[in-house]
Amino acid sequence: MNRGLGDILTGKTSVTPSKQKAETSKVVKTKTITEMTPVAEVETTPVIETEPVAEVEKVPLTQVDPVPVIETKPVPETEPVSETKPVSETEPVAEAVQEPKPEEEPAKTTPADILTNAKSVIIVPGYGMALAQAQHLVKQLADKLEENGADVKFAIHPVAGRMPGHMNVLLAEADVPYDKLFEMDAVNDDFASTDAAIVIGANDVINPSARDAADTPIYGMPVLNVDQAKEVIICNYDLNPGYSGVDNPLYKREERVHLLLGDAKDSLESLLKGLA
Repeated sequence: MNRGLGDILTGKTSVTPSKQKAETSKVVKTKTITEMTPVAEVETTPVIETEPVAEVEKVPLTQVDPVPVIETKPVPETEPVSETKPVSETEPVAEAVQEPKPEEEPAKTTPADILTNAKSVIIVPGYGMALAQAQHLVKQLADKLEENGADVKFAIHPVAGRMPGHMNVLLAEADVPYDKLFEMDAVNDDFASTDAAIVIGANDVINPSARDAADTPIYGMPVLNVDQAKEVIICNYDLNPGYSGVDNPLYKREERVHLLLGDAKDSLESLLKGLA
């Protein structure tokens, strides 16, 4: 491959055609491949620089002294328990505030209780005893009271019942001794000192309005002084007024009056059971 001086000066190269062709072909191929498969740019992730981890300083473990075991001495059974010291007088002791206890209401006295303790009793029969045919139970009650040591009388009002002497007939039928029957005038003054008066079916003949209320139609009529007894037990069917239509204030009195309403037989039986 000989080049002339002129060629060298003019920059011409002397290349053989075959070699030039080969180089051209290589260039073309390289260019073609480069154009057909472009290389995608790959984004690179920046590397984050991390700070170096500080070294942990090693703390030397302190040696723990073992806890000494304290042996407890058993308490001997014979050792007495120490007594507490009394509070000195100089130290004030707080007193517990005690609420006052409510006063207990006294137990209500029942008619049976009254008759059990009674030493004197006056029985007043009326028309209600006749209607209930309770004269035999009245006799049993009188006998029971006498067994308990009570002095028993029967107070007979002259107009009690449907006719004069009506009560005498019924009580004689029940074998009540005649000497136990007392007319109104003979027994009226005894009520004030009597422990208990028992009324059986009587109303107008024991109404104190006849003695005290001048504006009533029965004012001035003689009545039995039942209201003056220490305790009054009334065995009537209801609280309605008697034949006169005048209300009996005894039914509304709260002290020393005991009402047993209903059939006279039932009331007398309850009294007998209470005395048994």
